[in-house]
Amino acid sequence: MSLVDFKTSRSKALHGRWHESQEYLQRQVGFLACNNDFFSKYYYACDADVSEDCLRLNIYTKDLPSESNPNVKKPVIVFIHPGGFYSLSGQSKNFAGPHYFMDRSIVLVTFNYRLGSLGFLSTGTKEAPGNLGLKDQVLLLKWLRLHISRFGGDPSSITLLGYGAGGFSITLHLVSPMSRNLFHKAIIMSGSATGQWDFPNHQMHLAKRQAHLLQCPTGNLTDIMKCLMQKHHLEFANTLPYMFEFGRQNPLMLWKPVVEKDFGQERFLVEHPVRTYQNGEFMKIPIIIGMTKDEFVGPALSILENETILDTFEHNFHKIAPICFLYDANNNSKSLNISDELWKFYFKSKPIELNDLAHLYSDALTGFATHRFVNLVARYTKIYYYQFSYPGQRSYIYFPDNEPYGVVHHDDLMYLFVIPAVSRIFTEDDDELHMATILTKMFTAFAYKGDPNKPSDEKLRDIRWRPFSYKRQYYLDIGDNLVMRGGLNLQRYELWKRLFPLNWRRLN
Repeated sequence: MSLVDFKTSRSKALHGRWHESQEYLQRQVGFLACNNDFFSKYYYACDADVSEDCLRLNIYTKDLPSESNPNVKKPVIVFIHPGGFYSLSGQSKNFAGPHYFMDRSIVLVTFNYRLGSLGFLSTGTKEAPGNLGLKDQVLLLKWLRLHISRFGGDPSSITLLGYGAGGFSITLHLVSPMSRNLFHKAIIMSGSATGQWDFPNHQMHLAKRQAHLLQCPTGNLTDIMKCLMQKHHLEFANTLPYMFEFGRQNPLMLWKPVVEKDFGQERFLVEHPVRTYQNGEFMKIPIIIGMTKDEFVGPALSILENETILDTFEHNFHKIAPICFLYDANNNSKSLNISDELWKFYFKSKPIELNDLAHLYSDALTGFATHRFVNLVARYTKIYYYQFSYPGQRSYIYFPDNEPYGVVHHDDLMYLFVIPAVSRIFTEDDDELHMATILTKMFTAFAYKGDPNKPSDEKLRDIRWRPFSYKRQYYLDIGDNLVMRGGLNLQRYELWKRLFPLNWRRLN
């Protein structure tokens, strides 16, 4: 097969990339990096880590259809990588080493899509209506529907698995008219679009900030777009650190998907997604959703370790809190009241402690949105809720000494994918291999039949994961033991429900 070229608004082409070597598929897969010589023998040569020509997919399987076995038809898991819509990738050397899933009978797909200004620039005009990165994802799903059977995948059994911005993306695909019927199950990890933030029609302020950083005009939109179109993609990448508003990386969700105005284009989002969920107008498919126990310790730690930033945070909380915790930044009475309530609830005494600030970040960025999602969706379809609390030997945050600080954002990913920067591959000598086995088996069972329970499997026979319901708010605590519990962080989320209430009647 040859490269498949997909035309886009700015890129000359987006190249589908796949594996064609039966010999390779009989080898152990996963430890190959994009710039590795062995890797390039079997794939078309790929660009450096930063490229605008980035809609590239990797397909991993142990069995390709052949003359002797032409009817290979396995469930497909499609991984949408994390990174806040501006960083990371689906490369095996980053967040998607496929070893553990290749011990299961599935086809795994990982891919890249346009990020940052190149993927999410939105001016509210026909020149840049927005959501290009999400439309890249839709194009990938359409390609899989047409071609995945040639790699032994079942196009009628596609499960989206997304983390962080990837999970956020899935909760938008569930309501997008462009994504309808392109997938059949969803696993949403540490990210949801149903939080307290707004979904604007544009982010013109980011377009102007990007233009200023690239020494483009910032007044006339035509001049802005003409200048930006002439800039090299590395210029966009190199200015990324200067796009944020406070500290090292706040707001963590800088580029937002937007509700597109109608300029005759196919629109990814046509209304605020929470409204769509309230009306029950989303894809009713089986869902797993959850988060880690400690989530966003990293951004909290970056504030507390810098005296200047901490002092600014404390003395200007009413102005900075809306930036960090993603609510209306207008300095009106409502915004001031929300900031006061958050301060009183999370910081009952000074000085600010890491655990309290981490809870505030976690609830603002992940926890409340996930809580709201399960309560909106459980009335319509089966949804399995979890908290990941397994304390492995490796973590993204080691603090204060050389020991993991709890179970933080991304820590659970290392039991699904090999992430070389964080952990080597687990072996029989590692206790963590047991968790990698449990997670991949549960997710594979879910990919097969929409249910993570599998009593016939000796590793899963003692697990009874009950679906969430509004009355019985079950969640599976995935720790040293797997235990069904109820009412995850309810006291904390009740505050957010009161500060950001929803109208629960049907909206038309």
